[in-house]
Amino acid sequence: MNCFFALFDVGGGQIILILVLILIFFGARRIPELAKGLGQGIKEFKKATREVTDEIHNASNEQTSYTAPRPSPAPQQVPQTTGNDHSASGEASRSEGPKVTVV
Repeated sequence: MNCFFALFDVGGGQIILILVLILIFFGARRIPELAKGLGQGIKEFKKATREVTDEIHNASNEQTSYTAPRPSPAPQQVPQTTGNDHSASGEASRSEGPKVTVV
């Protein structure tokens, strides 16, 4: 509050003069109504400010909790055939296993 008065260089005498002028212009009955309206306006302003701050805070939390989707696995490569493959010429490929001799 002292900072407010320092900005406008308003002293105690000027404050009393301003309050007396308000009392004269509005009367004793209207001052409580004006103060009530002013209080409700300040309350609504603080509420709106709090809601905006909460919404910004929640939005920043949602962005930080976001996890990127995992990349898809690399495609499987088909083995290349070599020139020794006989399946292309029509012969069935046989595995060369151990030779067994029957006695």
